[in-house]
Amino acid sequence: MLEYRTQGFNGYSVKYSPFFDSRIAVASAANFGLVGNGRLHILSLTPQGVVAEKWFDTQDSLYDLSWSESHENQIVTAAGDGSIKLFDISLNEFPVQSWQEHKREVYAVHWNLVAKDTFCSSSWDGTIKIWSPTRSDSLLTVPTHSCTYSVSFSPHSPSVFSSVSSDSHLRLFDLRAPPSASNHLTLAIPLHAAPGPSPSSQPTNPNPIYPPSEALTHDWNKYRSTVVAAAGVDRLIRTFDIRSPGQGPAAVLPGHEYAVRKLSWSPHLSDVLLSASYDMTCRVWTDGMSGEQVQLGATKPGLGAGDPSSLGGGRELGRMDRHTEFVMGVDWCLFGAEGW
Repeated sequence: MLEYRTQGFNGYSVKYSPFFDSRIAVASAANFGLVGNGRLHILSLTPQGVVAEKWFDTQDSLYDLSWSESHENQIVTAAGDGSIKLFDISLNEFPVQSWQEHKREVYAVHWNLVAKDTFCSSSWDGTIKIWSPTRSDSLLTVPTHSCTYSVSFSPHSPSVFSSVSSDSHLRLFDLRAPPSASNHLTLAIPLHAAPGPSPSSQPTNPNPIYPPSEALTHDWNKYRSTVVAAAGVDRLIRTFDIRSPGQGPAAVLPGHEYAVRKLSWSPHLSDVLLSASYDMTCRVWTDGMSGEQVQLGATKPGLGAGDPSSLGGGRELGRMDRHTEFVMGVDWCLFGAEGW
């Protein structure tokens, strides 16, 4: 296992470069992001260990980052002062572009994986914004009316994006939909909804009832275009099939002892995802379903025998517990051999 200490700063987000298997970017903040500066670290994996290529200091905490999908040296960052900055790591010191439209902390940024010419951001101000790196102002603002912790473009469509918020909902938006009163909203799924009835469910063993809780993270499955995983304060990881939103979660994965801060589906296996939690662990899971098994409504019925809150055939595959503070970010290497 390789290790690098971001001395004086606490990591918030980590991302492998989509162009190089040995380059990693880390968004970090002083004083756990409560007050103080931020720093963007550019790290290289070498035979001698993890080496810092360079770093960029910012006036406020950095909470998230996303590599450009069209330019190998560019990274967009999300900051605590409401700003979004675009850095070119072939330069020294300053960002090449900066935007200041959000009214509160920007907690997530994500590059469009299909169109590659836009990215999105979400903020505690209850809005999502779509941006072009070549424009000085945003292309679109979409209200969510609640603190939005995570936003992501679908890896299967250039016009579909999603978010999770403090109101315990997963929202899906489609830029092709008319921008009427719904503001491109096509679906809102309550994450706390109980699983739908299954043929094997027993009247004496009803499905558990989940109270609403803040949702902190979500991610699209890279192979199953209708499957999204989400998690947050209630410590449970849930997967949903957006073709049957009224059926509740397809799988529920309990195990973390504190809130789940980050999820990432594997780019290599359709049923494997990675999680990071405030319990100081990273865990690898299977949701128990291969791409061939997932049909509309064809989830594994009944509750797991090991934990009354589990659902489906998913389970924990392994964990890493070497961290001594909250684990805030995880990512997979797209090229496979370098792991996660």
